[in-house]
Amino acid sequence: MIPEQPIQTDLLIIGAGPAGLFAVFEAGLLKMRCHLIDYLPQPGGQLTEIYPKKPIYDVPGLPSVLAGELVDNLMEQIAPFSPGFTLGERAETIEKQEDGRFLVTTDQGTQHIAPAVAIAGGLGVFEPRKPPIHNIGDYENKGVYYIIKDPAFFVEKNVVIAGGGDSALDWAIYLAERGSKVTMVHRRTEFRGAPDSVEKMENFAEEGKIELLTNAQVTGLGGNGKLDQVEITFADNSRQTISTEAFLPLFGLSPKLGPIANWGLELDKNAIVVNTLDYSTNVPGIYAIGDINTYTGKLKLILCGFHEATLMVQSAFLLAFPGKKLSFKYTTVTGIEGLDSAS
Repeated sequence: MIPEQPIQTDLLIIGAGPAGLFAVFEAGLLKMRCHLIDYLPQPGGQLTEIYPKKPIYDVPGLPSVLAGELVDNLMEQIAPFSPGFTLGERAETIEKQEDGRFLVTTDQGTQHIAPAVAIAGGLGVFEPRKPPIHNIGDYENKGVYYIIKDPAFFVEKNVVIAGGGDSALDWAIYLAERGSKVTMVHRRTEFRGAPDSVEKMENFAEEGKIELLTNAQVTGLGGNGKLDQVEITFADNSRQTISTEAFLPLFGLSPKLGPIANWGLELDKNAIVVNTLDYSTNVPGIYAIGDINTYTGKLKLILCGFHEATLMVQSAFLLAFPGKKLSFKYTTVTGIEGLDSAS
């Protein structure tokens, strides 16, 4: 039975990486409405979360583009089609309804209905790398947060951040600039992040805007139902307990196939087998594009994901608008004015 208030769309895209974003553009040209689900708190997938400053050299027409800039360009490109986003949530279950459409529910209970679903999950669901603290599960979303969905929530709070990469550095700087009391904990003295971010963080530490604790790890958590303190262990085995309102272990994300493995799709290792005619899976109405799919000759390149998205939407259109004739037009002739999806 279809719930009363699901998000309804023509094409539901699971994964907001480059392939998923470009699929919105191609679908928009066909006047298809799109909605995207992604576990990360912002669009872009790996490009945004793992290497936003990494140059990419194999996107046609762009001799070199930073990964983060490519995401910005894709977001600008799809803006005329007004896609919807469910971010910071993981697509958990998919159920075919009596009318042939799919009901997709996230881990937060958000429900979506669409006649066609495209899985564009890159390498899969990015799950946080959790520190080996025995009771960390007791405080998840009760003081322990692996992803910052709402930065304003942490402003002017007492926050402990652990990690040594770009994400940890960027958030430490961001929150320190906005009045949060930030304690930065790192197990080494060297950081893996961008040099300018490391320099800025160290300057903040000298100025007293960030308390920097190196050669140290958070090893214990405490609080009555809600986190209020962390225990820090140093390399010399000395310990320190400090009060906090939030602990952010930002050690990066690791890809896993996640709930998709339970959706009845044909798999080859950790990839979804597709038909290269339209990148459909063994389940009619469900497609897979980008790095998450596999077929003979598959290359895990962004430009290949763009190609797959283009062909996929041609097939998905026929599910969204059964009986309607598909008319292919070149954008060099039509442009995109007047082609944006109806909301």
